[in-house]
Amino acid sequence: MITLTFPDQSKRDFKPGITGAEVAAGISKSLAKKAMIVKLDGEATDLAEPITADAAIEIVTRDQPDALEIIRHDCAHVLAEAVQELFPGTQVTIGPVIENGFYYDFARDEPFSLDDFEAIEAKMREIIGRDAAFTKTVWDREEARRYFGEKGEAYKVELIDAIPEGDEIRFYRQGEWTDLCRGPHGPSTGKVGSAFKLLKLAGAYWRGDSNNPMLQRIYGTAFAGDKDLKAHLTMLEEAEKRDHRRLGREMDLFHFQEEAPGAVFWHAKGWSLFQELIAYMRRRQHEADFVEVNTPDMMERTLWEQSGHWEKFGENMFTTMTPDERVHCCKPMNCPGHVQIFKNGLKSYRDLPLRVAEFGKVHRYEPSGALHGLMRVRHFTQDDAHIFCTDDQITEECISVNALILSIYRDFGFEDVKIKFSDRPDKRVGSDDVWDKSEEALKLACEAAGIDWELNPGEGAFYGPKLEYVLRDAIGRDWQCGTLQVDFNLPGRLGAFYIGADGEKHVPVMLHRAMFGSLERFIGILIENHAGHLPLWLSPVQIVVTTITSDADAYAASVKARLEAAGLRAEIDLRNEKINYKIREHSLAKVPVIVVCGKREAEEGTVNVRRLGSKDQVVLPLEEAVAAFADEAMPPDIRRNAGMLTA
Repeated sequence: MITLTFPDQSKRDFKPGITGAEVAAGISKSLAKKAMIVKLDGEATDLAEPITADAAIEIVTRDQPDALEIIRHDCAHVLAEAVQELFPGTQVTIGPVIENGFYYDFARDEPFSLDDFEAIEAKMREIIGRDAAFTKTVWDREEARRYFGEKGEAYKVELIDAIPEGDEIRFYRQGEWTDLCRGPHGPSTGKVGSAFKLLKLAGAYWRGDSNNPMLQRIYGTAFAGDKDLKAHLTMLEEAEKRDHRRLGREMDLFHFQEEAPGAVFWHAKGWSLFQELIAYMRRRQHEADFVEVNTPDMMERTLWEQSGHWEKFGENMFTTMTPDERVHCCKPMNCPGHVQIFKNGLKSYRDLPLRVAEFGKVHRYEPSGALHGLMRVRHFTQDDAHIFCTDDQITEECISVNALILSIYRDFGFEDVKIKFSDRPDKRVGSDDVWDKSEEALKLACEAAGIDWELNPGEGAFYGPKLEYVLRDAIGRDWQCGTLQVDFNLPGRLGAFYIGADGEKHVPVMLHRAMFGSLERFIGILIENHAGHLPLWLSPVQIVVTTITSDADAYAASVKARLEAAGLRAEIDLRNEKINYKIREHSLAKVPVIVVCGKREAEEGTVNVRRLGSKDQVVLPLEEAVAAFADEAMPPDIRRNAGMLTA
């Protein structure tokens, strides 16, 4: 007999070979009907899989969060079968579950179009209606290669060849259709349900390599119920309206072009926003006793070999060779440069903690298919900083940085922040003892700061564990921005030391810290979070002064001058166009305030104020309006400090 332990810690004995489906049926018919998979000692497996040893068991039902990945995985297989039924000769490749959905890559001579989606979805519904069981089989390697080879499925043969010797080669059959797959799957295609939708088409290189053939990727999503699907589609519609790439064009902020993939061409208005963020961060860093430095964009390869970046990160680095045959690397990170600054001149324990910050431009090769507007680029600016400290100072410094990061996010309207603890990755430098020490130090700091975190296993930096700060935006999307990392490895690898109170040399601890993270990405997040309606203090153009008739041109010019004298970013529009046309144009460009001047306003010394997104108009005396705008446009940190001084 084998003993199975249920989530309520009750135990029951069964004959070896009993399946999860049979266990569920023995508990209740309703559980058996709702069951999707079974977890044995936390590992998901098929309900039809025989259970041969003692285990902790959990029957996962359709309404549980863990079932969603299975539903989407099943739906990807249904999509692949539907495509091959409708378009014979199409090769299937891979179809994984991703965040919020799934995709499947196909090799087909003719391109798919969005018009094909209706027919594909109809065929998917037909396959789901057949309610064919998902059945796992394990094949011999040569048998598997022969099966797909005879079908002309070259990509599947390549996938089989990549499976390590000794690993099972698993197939799943659904009716008459079979696919190579690790599993697990739900009981049958019918369990996918009706809450699915195909979303978009894209090109994707086989295995992400631009030297390989281009495949056609169909994205889709699926949920346990129609209500969840509808909510997700509504969110996607809202996200489309907020797309920073479209808004960036409308607001004249930036553009991209083929000659510089993954690099931003900042226009004057976008650069104004960029500089406003830097000015804000400079003030906050100065208050926190950081000193600002600047390090070279290119440094010799030998430095990156010594730091460990070349071994662990080299495939993502841009390099160049000078005429004297020295290889230089465009820096992907700022930390080795900051260590060089620390090493320049003898440091004492009395100099610590030393907080060094830089708005450093870094360069990382991202595959072409991964580039996405400001969110994923190859060249970006980090608000990067490194704190050199003693072991005893780690906790206090981590507490201070955490408080600073959360305060900054509040200033930008992000109150919902999740913190993830990312521990040691597979590719790393340093011994396990050093990693034990650094992970324990960061956990102690979290405990002292009262930080609630969730584990993000294996996602630490190659030199140390980190906290990741994840922001939730106005429509419920999560964005990973800031980080705080504890590093016992890099300073020693690069020869950094300080003289301790005992007169001996000691290697400092290095805390890596970013708050915006990538400024480019943070700007993209801000644009989408606010749907382009940026707060007045951040808006590149805060106010446009425009006229109804040319009679008010001189007065409008004086209004603009008065606004600028108050420190406001104002523009003037004296074009001979109808006022409603001008208002629509500036509203499309997301200008927060439009001040209209006509003959009456000129005579009375007033302005007609219109706010972005509102049809209401307010007439105010000019000086009152200027004072109100200047107060509203005050950055939150300056306002806070002004309040403290007043108090």
